Amino acid sequence: MVCRISDLRYKDVINLQDGSCLGSVCDVELDCEKAKVRALVVRSRMRFFFFSRGEEWVIDFHEVKVIGEDAILVCFDRNREKKNEKKTGFSDEKEIY
Repeated sequence: MVCRISDLRYKDVINLQDGSCLGSVCDVELDCEKAKVRALVVRSRMRFFFFSRGEEWVIDFHEVKVIGEDAILVCFDRNREKKNEKKTGFSDEKEIY
């Protein structure tokens, strides 16, 4: 199966560890030096009528088990740190958005 990055967007991401829907793919992280996909950025659905921002996780691509027509199955530990901050690329500084 050939898949474009644009095809991954908006697919539901299902966690095989607990059967929950983590959300949908909102972005992809690429390793440009090696020309490989590093991770999927998944955003959960928003709650409370857009007053709260959905959670985001960065799921390493080796944790992706199956990419199907309608969903992506992953084996992901939800207890890992969520992606709350955007790195600026300078040492340990982080840019909060």
